[in-house]
Amino acid sequence: MSPIDTKPLVALQEQLAGLVSLKNQLPAWKKIRTVAGCDVSCRKHGKTGYAAIVVLSFPDLKYLARRTAVGPLEFPYIPGLLSFRELPLLLECWQNLEEKPDAVICDAQGFAHPRGAGLASHFGVATGAVTVGCAKTRLTGEFEQPDTERGSRSDLVLNNKKIGEVLRTQDGIKPLFISPGHRIDFRHASELILRVTPMFRLPEPIRAAHRLVNQLRMEHNDR
Repeated sequence: MSPIDTKPLVALQEQLAGLVSLKNQLPAWKKIRTVAGCDVSCRKHGKTGYAAIVVLSFPDLKYLARRTAVGPLEFPYIPGLLSFRELPLLLECWQNLEEKPDAVICDAQGFAHPRGAGLASHFGVATGAVTVGCAKTRLTGEFEQPDTERGSRSDLVLNNKKIGEVLRTQDGIKPLFISPGHRIDFRHASELILRVTPMFRLPEPIRAAHRLVNQLRMEHNDR
């Protein structure tokens, strides 16, 4: 397979970043009814992807709906360009959801990306959804460790510009890297994550989506 010319894709990400809105358009807390989590699982250089979107009620976080997709990954694994690899399967899940959630949390980066256009932002711009990036590890930027108590946070900064927040979701555990995807600001993105993370490190919508994609992989004997 011939090498992929990444320059047009980088340029597209830069265009997408210009479409990302960091203005909060999340409904008032008492008006939010549903929050979804989305995840994609695949081998690092595998050929098959397993995607899921799971919708939970808010604020009680009860299961409401799910959609899955399994299919070939047409784009190779290239750090910084993972949305081109994973987005098509997530869009298939989204299109099959009868009722769209009020917000979507992606197990991915959003604005906290070298070009401000991680998967959560790409997904948000493509669908118009309110999206938040929730990552277990840092992709880029510098930060100071937040305090050890739940809810403590610090800024994630790249080139003297805030690109996300480092959020402690439970006392004494590793923080998460939270950034707006689309149509939400930094403060509301982190607050949403805290409201859907009552017991564990990861938000309940993400945990539900992660369990589902792992189940899909087992069903297809992809371990």
